[in-house]
Amino acid sequence: MRRTVRGTPAVHGIAAPHPAHRSRAALGALTAAGTLLALLLPTGPAGAATPQHSHRSPAPQTTSGAFWTADRMRAAAPLDLAAPAKKATTTAVPRSAPLKVAPTLPRLPKVPAAASLLPQTLPQAGGPWTGGGAVTKTTGRVFFTYQGRTASCSGDAVTSSNKSTVITAGHCVKLGGAWHTNWVFVPGYHDGEAPYGKWPAAKTLSTPQWTASEDINYDVGAAVVAPLDGKKLTDVVGGQGLSFNSGYTKAMYAFGFPAAAPYDGSKLIYCSGTTIKDPLFSTDHGLACNMTGGSSGGPWFTTFDEKTGTGLQSSVNSFGYQFWPNTMFGPYFGDDAKNLYTTAQSS
Repeated sequence: MRRTVRGTPAVHGIAAPHPAHRSRAALGALTAAGTLLALLLPTGPAGAATPQHSHRSPAPQTTSGAFWTADRMRAAAPLDLAAPAKKATTTAVPRSAPLKVAPTLPRLPKVPAAASLLPQTLPQAGGPWTGGGAVTKTTGRVFFTYQGRTASCSGDAVTSSNKSTVITAGHCVKLGGAWHTNWVFVPGYHDGEAPYGKWPAAKTLSTPQWTASEDINYDVGAAVVAPLDGKKLTDVVGGQGLSFNSGYTKAMYAFGFPAAAPYDGSKLIYCSGTTIKDPLFSTDHGLACNMTGGSSGGPWFTTFDEKTGTGLQSSVNSFGYQFWPNTMFGPYFGDDAKNLYTTAQSS
């Protein structure tokens, strides 16, 4: 029986070590579980694992939204991703001064000046989002073809100069050296429905570290979607804000469309709480959360306002450890993520 590594299955039934013993036990348990997950990953054609050393996919996407029928979207499997088996050895990208980008949601209801932006239902380890607001339009499911199979992740429309930028996880645009095809973003997805349209990617990108070696610390991806019916994405659904180099131990909300049991991908799920810094094999944020496969790439927000459903995106759902149940990890949005965003919104 498996649970996911945030867009991906992990293993149930492995007891979480007592905190005092977790560090000593972690390496052996993670190596064994990581090996199991590697065996569960679908195999592709020869040469599929040749890495691309470019920020972006080597060729423009040519997806038609018509490919993604309601039945195909419902049947798309969450993408598997093995958790890290050891600490990354790559050179860290410098972290400069914090940068915040405001949401662009012109039709939001006005919030009284005295209203607090502090979380009101914190913590929440996982459940359907019933609060409404902008997040129900900006967050959506991501669908693509991976090694000949239809698969799914999550993503978020963000404020951008091209009004066409979606932020997701790196493994939701490229995995095993191959860029995904038939890539579309479906904001506001609900049980096979696409109330705001199916937005094909004109271009997909990831951080240099994920592109070159699929380093889990930099598991951030982006897509520039083509106009639909003569309109641009954020003119239709709005765009969430972003925050880079904002530090650790933050109150955050995470959203996504988990599609592995006990979830089925039909609705928007969220978690909330105060994050930790991963004490094991990554430099990621950690959050108590039971989201499963298919939630990968869904946004994490700081300064999230439940009344309007807006916040500043500061991470994405990325992975979970098999021996540490009900905990999600997401990459730190440093200069690497900021540079990716700048490249995407300028495309």
